[in-house]
Amino acid sequence: MESIQSTLQRDLERLDSYMLNVEQQFESHIQNVHASQEKSARNLIHYLAVRCKDIRDLQDRLHEQGLSSLTNAESHIRSQVLSVLKYLGVKVPEAVVTFRGGKQLLKEKVKTLFGPCSESPIPCIMVSFDTSYADDYNLVKRLVQSGMNIARINCAHDNEKVWLKMVKHVKKASESTGLPCKIYMDLAGPKRRTFIYQGKKNRIPVKKGKSFYLVETPGYYNVLPEVLISLKGIIQQLKAGEKVLFDDGLIEAKIKSTRGQSAELEITRVSAKKPFLKNEKGVNFPESDLILPALTTYDKKCLPFVFEHADLVGFSFVSNKADLLELHDEMKDSEIPVILKIETPEAIKNLPELLLKGMQKPHLGVMIARGDLAVEIGFERLSEVQEEILWICEAAHIPVIWATQVLESLNKSGVATRSEVTDAAHAIMAECVLINKGENTLQVIETLKDILTRSGGHHLKKRYTFRPLAIASRFIGET
Repeated sequence: MESIQSTLQRDLERLDSYMLNVEQQFESHIQNVHASQEKSARNLIHYLAVRCKDIRDLQDRLHEQGLSSLTNAESHIRSQVLSVLKYLGVKVPEAVVTFRGGKQLLKEKVKTLFGPCSESPIPCIMVSFDTSYADDYNLVKRLVQSGMNIARINCAHDNEKVWLKMVKHVKKASESTGLPCKIYMDLAGPKRRTFIYQGKKNRIPVKKGKSFYLVETPGYYNVLPEVLISLKGIIQQLKAGEKVLFDDGLIEAKIKSTRGQSAELEITRVSAKKPFLKNEKGVNFPESDLILPALTTYDKKCLPFVFEHADLVGFSFVSNKADLLELHDEMKDSEIPVILKIETPEAIKNLPELLLKGMQKPHLGVMIARGDLAVEIGFERLSEVQEEILWICEAAHIPVIWATQVLESLNKSGVATRSEVTDAAHAIMAECVLINKGENTLQVIETLKDILTRSGGHHLKKRYTFRPLAIASRFIGET
């Protein structure tokens, strides 16, 4: 009868052999990354290979014997397998990425992207700038003094004149205080916003069962209210029966029919406190297969300013490696680090190929843009998906920004909800946390630092089991 040790050795050796076989299959992908990213790319492939398997039984048996169950081994997965085999008496080769090596690789990349804040035991802190900040140097200085490590400027709002004022304030505050603060600029991407030109106060009433037209050209019909969508070319790609969400999912509708540049929608749910569809609210099409440019003409016009003044550039609504290749072409000789904003189902599905394409440059980051992402995939899936993104990025030693509605109620009203505090504590898993603009941003920074400091001591005590990940199985199986 085979001993427990022999069974464990056999299963671990099979797992190691599978990792090496998959690595060989993807050798061409690995060879295409930047030289500084090669070790990380190999570890990423090893991790994706493991996540194609269901090894929960193996993990339980390892744990039962007092051995490492491979938990928390994202940054050095093959090294962990080899270490266990070594304890079992097997002569093993040296791993490409060790536990210490993985930590060091990530630490170096965080420092390059976010600055000296990487030396802190808590994530770096990024703050979104409001238009008013352009005329309030004292507030910007206080933000830097309070712990803002990165200032975020959203190119979807304002203009170069306003952005330049913000940039100058940040640099002046940094020089005055001696505290470094980087500048991150978000490209707008294909904005899908409402434009209400009918009704009072640029809004129309909504009620379950009522219908309206979503149009690209005003005055299309006079029978029902009309809502313009800011981005052309969408309506012709829609199909009857598909879901459309407005205002971060607070209003849900179903497409009844489409014709030319118009679609008739029926309201199926209204969760907003005030039953109105307003101007400049986001529109999401979670069930539609849309072909949209991630890099718009407007984005390309913004790039020269971004390249001159920003330390980091955020790529909104990136979906696949072709999108990233287009941005790389526009960058020419610029080595500004790109932050991939993961906010669509397509970006999640294509995350491994996005990372490998992005790793052709020396520096890369990822933002979990939880606002649009939650609406697109469904709020009930967000918790699971954001952890999967964190795991895969850690395997590639890619720094992650945790974004959207962090302590939002505290920022707006001065009081945080219990669930917000719990959510903020989970941000310790990322390398940077984004705070949105609000009335109480300074208080939010202090509260967030306190929460993260208290959570930091517990972070490594969590134990995960490795069931198969669809993202990994799809990438390994289809490429």
